[in-house]
This record gives sequence, C-alpha cells and structure tokens, in this order.
Amino acid sequence: MRADVLVVGGGLGGVAAALAALRAGRSVILTEEFDWLGGQLTSQAVPPDEHSWVEQFGVTASYRALRTGIRDYYRRHYPLTERSRGWTDLNPGAGWVSRLCHEPRVAVAVLEEMLAPYRGSGRLTVLQPYRPVSAACDGDRVTGVTVGHRDRPDELVELTAPYVLDATETGELLPLAGVEYVTGFESRESTGEPSAPAEAQPMNMQAVSVCFALDHVDGDHTIDRPARYDFWRDYKPDFWGDRLLSWRSPHPRTLEIVERSFTPNPDDDPLAVNADQRLNPGDGNLWTFRRIAARRNFVDGAYASDITLVNWPMIDYFESPVIDVPNASWHLSQARELSYSVLYWMQTEAPRPDGGAGFPGLRLRGDVTGSADGLAQAPYIRESRRIRAEYTVVEQDLSLAVRGAHGAVSYPDSIGVGMYRIDLHPSTGGDNYIDVGSCPFEIPLGALIPQRVENLLPAGKNIGTTHVTNGSYRLHPVEWNVGEVAGLLADFCLERGESPRAVRDTPRLLADFQDRLTAAGVELRWPQIAGY
Repeated sequence: MRADVLVVGGGLGGVAAALAALRAGRSVILTEEFDWLGGQLTSQAVPPDEHSWVEQFGVTASYRALRTGIRDYYRRHYPLTERSRGWTDLNPGAGWVSRLCHEPRVAVAVLEEMLAPYRGSGRLTVLQPYRPVSAACDGDRVTGVTVGHRDRPDELVELTAPYVLDATETGELLPLAGVEYVTGFESRESTGEPSAPAEAQPMNMQAVSVCFALDHVDGDHTIDRPARYDFWRDYKPDFWGDRLLSWRSPHPRTLEIVERSFTPNPDDDPLAVNADQRLNPGDGNLWTFRRIAARRNFVDGAYASDITLVNWPMIDYFESPVIDVPNASWHLSQARELSYSVLYWMQTEAPRPDGGAGFPGLRLRGDVTGSADGLAQAPYIRESRRIRAEYTVVEQDLSLAVRGAHGAVSYPDSIGVGMYRIDLHPSTGGDNYIDVGSCPFEIPLGALIPQRVENLLPAGKNIGTTHVTNGSYRLHPVEWNVGEVAGLLADFCLERGESPRAVRDTPRLLADFQDRLTAAGVELRWPQIAGY
C-alpha cells in the first residue's frame, strides 16, 4: 500500500499528524497496534494532563476542537443535570488533575468523528491492530515499513510513502530504520543539565503504569488473589518510606513522605472543583484525583457511583525498562500483575478511615477501558526512545530555577508551545521523583529533525528532548502539537520539494512554514499582554 504520508502509531500524536496531512489534501495511511485510537488519552486511559491556561490559550486550534468535541459529546448523549449541561467548561469527572476528566471511550468517539470524512473519501486508510515489524532504507531515506497484524503475526502489509512519521509510543521505527536515538538519562557532561547524573544511564527510564477504572458499589467485588500478590504486598523501595502498596509515598515536589486519603464517592459538588495545578496538585483524596465520572454531574440514578481512574503512585512499575530489553513483554505482564495486586490490596487490606480494612465494594470497570482483562488496553508509556536531533531541548532551556523571570528560551524555529512541570516519576535506575518547576515553553522545529535521516519525522514523545525535559514535553497537548506539526511539515515539504532540514535552515522557508502553522491555529509563542 502507498500514500503521501505514512503515520505509524495511532496515539494522540499520530491522529493529530494524520488529521493535519489529510486537511492539507494528502492521502494518509495510519497504523495502530491497539483497539482504540488515541494512545495515552484512550487505550492507556490517562485523563488529560494540561497546563493551567488551557481554556484560554496555549494549545493548537485542533486540540481545542478535540476538547470541545468531548464536552459536546457529553451534552448530546449523556443525562447531565441542567446545571452541569450549562457549565461552559464542563468537567465530566470533576477530577482534580485536569479541567477535563472524562471516560476514555468518549475521546475515542470524538477522534473517530474527526477522522470520519477522510475514511469516507478514501484518503485515509487505518490499519488496526497492526504494529511495525521491519523497515527498509536507502541511504538516509526510509523507503518502506512492514507492519504485522497484532493477533496474526504472519499477516504482513508493506507500506511506502515519501514521508514516514513515527508516532509509536516507544519510537519503534527508530531501531528498525537505523535512526540514531537516545534512551534513558544523558550525562551532565553532554547536556549541562543540573538534574543529570555524572555519567549517562541509557537503561534508566521512567516507570510505566497499567491504569484501570473503578467504581464503588454494594456487594463484594474482590478479584482473585494475584499470583505474585505476596511479593508486591511486601515490596518496599528504599526511597518510598513504606511498602509500595500503601497510602504513603514521597511527595513528588518535596520528596517528603506523605499519606494520601482514599474516600470513595464523596458527596462533593463537581462545579466546586478547581483543577488548577498551580494552586493544588489535587491528589489529597486519590478517589477524586483522576475521577472520570462524577455521579452528581448526571441526573439521579444515572450512575450508581463515581468512576475513578487509577493512575496513582503505587502502580508505577520501575523494576526494569520495557525498551531495548529482551524480556520487555514479561516486564509488561508484571506491570499488569502489579496493578491487579494494588486493586486486590485495596479490596482486602487497605486501611479505611473508619479503622477497618479493605473496600470490597470497589469494582473493576473493564467496560470503561475497553479491555477484556479489566485493565487499560495499553501500558502508559511515559518515556520513549528519542531521536538524536538537530536541536535537543535541555533542562536549562525551561527550568524555572535556571531561567527565572527571563522565561523559557525562545526559539527562532518555534513550531508550538507547551507547559508542564518537569515531572519525572521514579525510574528503573532507582531514582526517586524529579519534579522541577518549568516556565511556559516553546517547541523548536530542530527537535523534530533527525541528525541524518531525511524523510522520517518523530510525531510524539520521540522528539529531541532529554530524559529530564521529556518530563515536560510528554503530556497530551504537547504530543498533539508535535504530531500536528509533523503532518503539516510533511505536506509542506511535498508541496515545496524541500527537505525538513532545509525548511529549518532556510529563513524564507522557515518563515513560510511558520505562517502556515499560524494559519492552521498553531500558537508559536506564549502571549504577552500589554495595556492600551
């Protein structure tokens, strides 16, 4: 099969890339390994992690359309109360982590709506569930990618396109195509980063997590005791301050050992939730932290319980990386086993506020995550392989401690904006949280240009960041922005007969491309407001 643009990976970056190229008139092949498009927003079941100004500015127009579409979907199809229906910035889950917490399936529906006209016209072909198995190259160009069916590995399809975008969760095309890349922690000598170690640690990567959804209803819904439950119940990381399976864990910003509460179905007012990470990280009561359905947003009786999404400290699996290791599938299975063990512990042994133990009414909601085994379809991958790029974003480009009142570095080749603290979860090298204040930052085009390969572009978390700055660039709106720009860049290069490298290196081409981005609703700079 052949198209103008091949997008391998149907997560947020992949969908954004496909949409951008399709809207520009290109034909696109989009592949995805899991049953749902949308990646961390859907198959990984992670509610959006966004900055505090998301309702006003700081995201692309198409990402804003996705958010609006999710709210409109609830208004069209869900039995909202009149009060919640009239809530302009509707937060269906009233979760504290984000101003828009919602059930993953709603995002799937909206993404499919956005893609539907291009499927109908025949300009978009979606191969699902397919994963890349090999790539062919001619010098510095990728000439083809072979994908295999996830469940029938002998079913192969050969794909070709002038431009190939790697939007996979782990940068899977990079080793297949021989693209130079980095993993794990770079050394302080190579990056100059205050938070980097003296020597590089390529196998030191952030934890992965297998999320799951829960409600709390009458009855005993305790799952079977997991096979390795005893191991995880007794597991006590050196830096954790208690067993991993407990309500106690390090505070990400201070590393002080804190105890969080857990109270299912508090009778709180959804409209009173102010999900602003500047004011409150929101994780005091884990139930409301990533809640994705607040029953009081809906008419009486519609929901027997809130639904909460478990992406909490105790499900972080940092025993081993799952990238560039021979037993990655085993470790992913152990990450799932950890999540089951956390659930079983909550159902049977977790301390309750009344002095008792266990919450047997907790019910696994695999129907919400679309998975037969009850957990999210896919693991939440925080850190990918990253291209060796023309420009690598480093900590001192955006660290609030380094930049202060100067703000983040402004790049002449900016192709978008983002904002999130440098937020690194415990890692496979034994590191605790690394959580550093960040300035609102820009995304440089140079971070999307491989040092050698000419027609492969990263379209997700595999851009030229470091282990440290990945902590800011890995979140939902930035991944979408990167993917959207990769799709627009492929179209621009096809139209002009130029390479991505030439676009960055030629002032006239760069200015024209940035104008194209602005016209498409991509913000290149953070606003500076002045009186008049």
